[in-house]
Amino acid sequence: MAAKIISGKEISKEIREELKKEVQELKEKHGVTPGLVTILVGNNPASVSYVTAKQKAAHDLGFYSVQDNQPEDISEEALLDLIKKYNEDPKIHGILVQLPLPKHIDERKVIYAIDPRKDVDGFHPVNVGKMVIGEPCFLPCTPHGILVMLERAGVEVDGAEVVVVGRSNIVGKPVANLLLQKRKPVGNATVTVCHTGTRDMAFHTRRADILIVAAGRPKVVTADMVKEGVVVIDVGVNRIGTTPEGKAILCGDVDFESVKEKAAAITPVPGGVGPMTITMLMKNTVEAAKLWAGLPCEVA
Repeated sequence: MAAKIISGKEISKEIREELKKEVQELKEKHGVTPGLVTILVGNNPASVSYVTAKQKAAHDLGFYSVQDNQPEDISEEALLDLIKKYNEDPKIHGILVQLPLPKHIDERKVIYAIDPRKDVDGFHPVNVGKMVIGEPCFLPCTPHGILVMLERAGVEVDGAEVVVVGRSNIVGKPVANLLLQKRKPVGNATVTVCHTGTRDMAFHTRRADILIVAAGRPKVVTADMVKEGVVVIDVGVNRIGTTPEGKAILCGDVDFESVKEKAAAITPVPGGVGPMTITMLMKNTVEAAKLWAGLPCEVA
């Protein structure tokens, strides 16, 4: 029997409707409008696309949103001064610097410069450290989105064997950490992390009750590498060609067509994890606005 499709697009739509109501309530009851600035350095086409989508989401939800475009050759010092300006701006509750940055700028310095209370990407070491020890904080958006997808799809995580393929700081490491914590309702799993140095990846992936794949390679996980009834979260987005009309052909890190015949549930690409990432960024910004207004929130 073919797998149930876990639609990030549909779950994202539900959450954005909830956020829209919350933003309206913040405005009407407390006079607070969530403020987000997205800083884009240069004009990398993928980065431009991502930032445009983030700004559209912010606008649709009723945020005060600023798109700050900077030239490719901006100095590191000037970029750090710009971040300092937004750290001190009371109308801005969330700061996002679109990565990657030009090679002459140290990304670590940029991430460290953002006030942790405005770090809606969840990349600052203060938030990473709090996440690791299980304290309230801004969670990185893609891992947070994965947890919400599992929860809303009704996937039983407590005690499950989870295998994560990929160990990036953005997805693999944080999602593994979050799932092994005694978190309710999504956590308390037994977690294995596979990576490029794993000798027999299929040995591990076949044990998985829940398989999260963020390998960055198209269709690296095939049907023979999973067991019947597995739940598959495919984080990958790979461009593998174009249509005659020039539209990109995308696929995930999982061979969707073959794996869906064995899986109990699976995320598609596109329309799976991708929409959740931006939505969780919006949620983090709403929580940041509540934090700065001294209202009850999930990050403090």
